[in-house]
This record gives sequence, structure tokens and C-alpha cells, in this order.
Amino acid sequence: MSVDQKTQTELEAAAFRRLVAHLRKRTDVQNIDLMNLAGFCRNCLSKWMKEEADAKGLSLSLDDTREQVYGMPYDQWKAMYQLEAKPDQQAAFAAVQSDPAKHG
Repeated sequence: MSVDQKTQTELEAAAFRRLVAHLRKRTDVQNIDLMNLAGFCRNCLSKWMKEEADAKGLSLSLDDTREQVYGMPYDQWKAMYQLEAKPDQQAAFAAVQSDPAKHG
């Protein structure tokens, strides 16, 4: 089944909104865990949104796009939910960072 481009874009946007809403609810899931397992995290989504805004000539800052993804200012989210990374998480993150195929 094929859909027209407008409908496809609407479906993709709806799926993205659901992903962001899900990540906002799952504050127990740390960004480092997302990076280690999936190769992307909330910050990646924020950066991708910023890059797309830049490509369209929109003046959104990284802080703006982070707030859209996190649902609050990034510093506030970090203070409320971010935990100190454990040594095993840091080691796994270093491995992901050294393999471009695993990093978004």
C-alpha cells in the first residue's frame, strides 16, 4: 500500500511525536543507555531537529530543540533525572563512539 507524500509526512511526524512523548515519560531511561543500545539519545534527536531547522533557515537554537524533545529546559531535566554514569556505561559508550556505524 502506498500513500501520498503529505500523508507519509504526517505519519512520520505523528510517530516522532509519540517517540518524544514516550521518552519524556521514561525519565528512568538514561541517555547513555539509549546511546549504548540504540546509538542515539534525546540529545541526538535535539541535534537532528536543530540541523533540520538550520537547513530550512529557521532560527532555532539547540536549547530550543532540546526543550522540545525533553519537555523542559535541558539543565532542569538533567538536575531532575540524569544520574552519574557508571564505569560500565562509560566503557560501553566509549566503544559506541569509536564505531561510527553504531552512532547516530
